[in-house]
Amino acid sequence: MRTGRITAIFQKPARHNGASRRRIAAGFWPGGGLLRPCAALVTFLAAFGLAAFAWASEPDGAGLEPGQLPASWLSGGPNCVSVPDWQVHEYNDNFYILRESGCINYEKPFLYLIFGDKKAVLEDTGAGEVQTAPFVMGLLEKWAKKTNHAPVQLMVIHSHGHGDHIAGDKQFQAMPQVQFVPPTAAAIQKAAGIANWPADPGTIDLGGRVLDVIAIPGHHDASVALYDRKTGNLLTGDSLYPGRLYVSDFAAYVASAQRLAVFARTHTIAHVLGTHIEQTSTPYLDYPRGTTYQPNEHRLELTRANVLELNEAFQSVKDKPDKVALPEFTIQPQAPRQTPQAK
Repeated sequence: MRTGRITAIFQKPARHNGASRRRIAAGFWPGGGLLRPCAALVTFLAAFGLAAFAWASEPDGAGLEPGQLPASWLSGGPNCVSVPDWQVHEYNDNFYILRESGCINYEKPFLYLIFGDKKAVLEDTGAGEVQTAPFVMGLLEKWAKKTNHAPVQLMVIHSHGHGDHIAGDKQFQAMPQVQFVPPTAAAIQKAAGIANWPADPGTIDLGGRVLDVIAIPGHHDASVALYDRKTGNLLTGDSLYPGRLYVSDFAAYVASAQRLAVFARTHTIAHVLGTHIEQTSTPYLDYPRGTTYQPNEHRLELTRANVLELNEAFQSVKDKPDKVALPEFTIQPQAPRQTPQAK
């Protein structure tokens, strides 16, 4: 698990002999200095001691639900016969991360399934010839049984509308019990109650769990980030992940990166989770497009610092759409797409 933990360090008290103890009692510090009793000093030390105790006893410092991330993920191969179609990782009991096998589609996207008391939300539906709906509905049944919870309604939304994130849409659209939100700015704006797209944030209430929705067009005109208040996880889709960040609308991406940075500065971010890994574990080095098996890939999670770094990079070239290579991702301008398709 790549999470910070506060550890209180206490120095072992020095040992003093009888003479030293008598000198301290008389007002002398071992080493020759005279201790000058002072009410203010006593008050300060007492207050400091209480503050240190409170700091040391705080379990996590942020009040977030903890979770774990794996040291590595399955990608695709080297032998596809032994690779399941989906890898499912339970970050915790109510936050699942799914990865589609590269043996199905080389994009190997990550999907997110988050449970509340009344609803569960699935972000994205996969790439290529994939059977997402039966698998996800099975996970909902297993979750209800495991947690001894009544079944919840599924809401399907999207990080954006490119083909490698919407392949399973028709499967969910055929299910009347599923609330399906199309990957368009208008549909997301309505579902999240966003008053002014893309400037204003919105929310999705799952029942005892609220997701903030931040519009971040630039990679796609309906790109959004989701922030889970329970875990502090920020889902950034294809707009920020370890790899190549393709820019269709440069001006919009500049504004979105700034909007996301403002959000990150005012919220507790545990992990930044995108929808792909294209970067190797070596800084600046990506896997070639179409790679199925990635045995030495970068970890999935980025950090709050990377959100700020993205904004700084865009600000440095905002008047000139240039490629910017950074250790963990690359800003890659490209011509706008005319129709939804894979990255």
